[in-house]
Amino acid sequence: MEALLSEYGWLLAGMLAAGCVTGFAAGLFGIGGGVITVPVLYAVFQTVGVADEPSLKAAIGTSLAVILVTSLRSLATHHRAGLVDRDMLRGWAPWIAAGAAAGGAVARWVPLELLAGVFVVGALVVALQRMRPSRDARPRAINLHANHLKIPLGAGAGVFSALMGLGGGAVGVMVMTLAGRPMHQAIATSAGFGLAVAAPGVAGFVSSGWGAPNLPPASLGYVNLPAFAAVALTAAITAPLGARLAHRLDGALLSRIFGGYILVAALSLGVDIFS
Repeated sequence: MEALLSEYGWLLAGMLAAGCVTGFAAGLFGIGGGVITVPVLYAVFQTVGVADEPSLKAAIGTSLAVILVTSLRSLATHHRAGLVDRDMLRGWAPWIAAGAAAGGAVARWVPLELLAGVFVVGALVVALQRMRPSRDARPRAINLHANHLKIPLGAGAGVFSALMGLGGGAVGVMVMTLAGRPMHQAIATSAGFGLAVAAPGVAGFVSSGWGAPNLPPASLGYVNLPAFAAVALTAAITAPLGARLAHRLDGALLSRIFGGYILVAALSLGVDIFS
């Protein structure tokens, strides 16, 4: 045990630290935390000798499993504050879930470069949107409950989020704020999108990764159980703390801080994969 801790103790410490940051960010920004856990877990799996492709797919699948925990914790805190749009959550959740199931199911056959490209390009788009100051403060009269919007956007957000290992919050916040919703309501409601993405997404990554070669030790398909336990444990503790802080901060400041982090994370992963 002492030799095991000596060799892998710092990796465990890194995953626990990542869980703390993931949970706090999940509550603060209404996201599942995938933009944090995917790069960290990808690096951890590579450190223990796992090849690039199974490392990335296991990082994404494990991230989706963690999102189940962070989304539940942050959504509960936002709900108690009365900020969640329950009608939108009920209307969009089935379509997000359907898209996430499809994304998880095809993950095994998606090439590494395409999967990384989806993550990097998608994250950059979200980052730039979050960091750009709004030029029009007037709310836009867009009905997000209309079928011609919620079906394609919900399903598309589910596929996109599952393939990126995200909880749907980044896409949800972007859509709701572009439609003129207040930032705090968008963050609170998007925390619930994580459940719609994560549950079918995890099932898809487990089934598509079942029997895949060269996975990290103790993996269930593309979900690594030790990494999930380590990250989820600390994330569950810090998610409510982030949610409470979000209620006190200015919405524009929240947007810019998160956009800056996504930009750094996306560029770091892109350089590592494509170099």
